Amino acid sequence: MTSRSALPAARRVVVKIGSSSLTGPDGQLDLAALRALVEVLAARHAAGTQVVLVTSGAVAAGIGPLGLTVRPKDLATMQAAASVGQGMLVARYAEAFAQHGMRVGQILLTAEDTVRRLRYKNAQRSLSRLLALGVVPVVNENDAVTTDELKFGDNDRLAALVSHLVRADALVLLTDVDGLHDRSPSKPGAQRIAHVGDLAEVADVPVSSRGSAVGTGGMVTKLESVRIATASGIPVVLTAARNAAPALAGDDVGTYFAATGRRTSARRLWIAHAARVRGRLFVDEGAARAVRGGRASLLPAGITRVEGEFDAGDPVELVAPDGVVLARGLVAFDSHELPALLGRHTAELRETLGEGYDREVVHRDDLVLDRR
Repeated sequence: MTSRSALPAARRVVVKIGSSSLTGPDGQLDLAALRALVEVLAARHAAGTQVVLVTSGAVAAGIGPLGLTVRPKDLATMQAAASVGQGMLVARYAEAFAQHGMRVGQILLTAEDTVRRLRYKNAQRSLSRLLALGVVPVVNENDAVTTDELKFGDNDRLAALVSHLVRADALVLLTDVDGLHDRSPSKPGAQRIAHVGDLAEVADVPVSSRGSAVGTGGMVTKLESVRIATASGIPVVLTAARNAAPALAGDDVGTYFAATGRRTSARRLWIAHAARVRGRLFVDEGAARAVRGGRASLLPAGITRVEGEFDAGDPVELVAPDGVVLARGLVAFDSHELPALLGRHTAELRETLGEGYDREVVHRDDLVLDRR
């Protein structure tokens, strides 16, 4: 998909809506806004497009029923609000879609579901089966049980990963601003940027990392989501929730971000973006050159230092002598095993420690270069 004009023919789209677009001034769930979104998505579904909805709003939906006046700051209260609000949120979606003869299926994810390969594949299989059965998956982060260490941090990044999981043709991010602007939209003279061919074009555009009073993600998280999706071959439209219908119709609303990369395997995307890094391996210049070449595994001889605690199979970063992150990969040893191996050649390790210690620390098939 090279332009907006192809959006109406998209076979499968992921639509993400933020908390601020689903919440009224009183902090409670805005049912009119929810029903308006469902009406748009139902019409698109009726036209033959499969739709996956990534929705925020669980914590916001629980604020009113719990008698809170603002979004909770502490983890326990946030989890309580999410627990109360998630049931309400999915029930309202089920009711609204039922008015159009459609069913929904709830998918709750935590970052741990993407850190571990098996759970990542399980999520992929569940989403694919729901779509095959004609069900609209309603995806949200499982805020009721997640912890600070295991959070996506926002649903924007989650939406990009889900887009790849289901091999979507496009991702539509609905928020409270009409796209990316050349300066803060609140400033006089701010102009909407209609088309971005590459994120490098807007590297100097000032953006905020702060979300709304009921949301968690600002424009920074949205651009991170865009980076993940477009690098994986998926174009993105970022626009206001009120523009959902024209955005899906390919009209000139919001900002269209063209795909810049080709679709990669789910495994490589998981390593590059979904998996939470557990540690860092610092390498010498020779190993750095080999890794940058894209065809070499990382051997013990090229590692100078280990940072963090991790188990074999965990994701780690590979860091050059100048401190630049070169790549991510799946490490083949536990962190406590590596210090005895550093700087030593495989033949020496085989002779002194035995077979099994002469293998790669990160195999090239488990390594993804950092393109940032």
